Amino acid sequence: MRILTRAGSTLLTGLVGAAAYDAVRTTITRDGLHEGAVTAFAWGIRGKRRAEVAAEQLRLATGDLVAEARARTGEQSPPPGVGDVAHDHDH
Repeated sequence: MRILTRAGSTLLTGLVGAAAYDAVRTTITRDGLHEGAVTAFAWGIRGKRRAEVAAEQLRLATGDLVAEARARTGEQSPPPGVGDVAHDHDH
């Protein structure tokens, strides 16, 4: 009788442990992994936006420097969006 009690106890403990493991695994897989992936993508999007803002600020600052350098040498800077000098050849 004592062996059956121990076997039953062991079996019950194993079943409870397996059920708990499956519940945790399902929760992590369904919610945790998804939530982690969404968080990672959100960080990536924020980082990309910051990089784009920094690149635009650098582009504007460089344009200001070039315009000032041209002004010091007596050249006139083209209006924004017009481009530099025309080319006589195709690319």
